[in-house]
Amino acid sequence: MTEPDVGRSKTFVDTDVVLAARDVFWGSGYENTAVADLESATGLNRSSLYHSFGSKRGLFDAAVESYLDDVVRPRLAPLASPLVASDALENYIRGLRRAMVDEPSSLAANGCLLLNATGSPVGREAAVQDVVARYVAELRAGVTAGVATRRPDLDTPARELLTTTVTGLIFASMAIVRVDRHAAGATLDAALAAIAPVAD
Repeated sequence: MTEPDVGRSKTFVDTDVVLAARDVFWGSGYENTAVADLESATGLNRSSLYHSFGSKRGLFDAAVESYLDDVVRPRLAPLASPLVASDALENYIRGLRRAMVDEPSSLAANGCLLLNATGSPVGREAAVQDVVARYVAELRAGVTAGVATRRPDLDTPARELLTTTVTGLIFASMAIVRVDRHAAGATLDAALAAIAPVAD
């Protein structure tokens, strides 16, 4: 990427920069990403990056929001709609499995950007912890809605237990996929088996 032309809108340029930076942070992690790496990926010099984002950390925060908006929330959208289909949770898990196990993708190669951050020093910062907590809450809410429509036969305590189990299996798959795709796939298969009604 080269320095932006004057005629290009700042919003468009910032979006390009954030996407390029997101790939670097996703692949290397926050601490292992140098400003020089970000300069190389974005085509912008340090002063331009800092002018737009304030700091390396500001650019990371923008990359995290981009990850949520572009990667996480589109997948969760069918589980966040007012009317959740009975197969929405199954479709979500199968789609996640395809992205992590069957297809070459950043998620397959690097796991979850946010989960990776929790295991590094930046993950100890309150702002990052708040973002992760919101991410967990969004995923759990989606799984809760999916379990409710997929398993109407269960009582409330059983649904809550199943929601916790499936949410944990999803996060576990994203944590392990970088080192063992087979294990990640098996973990998601366990989630699919857990939500299947006994009659299926």
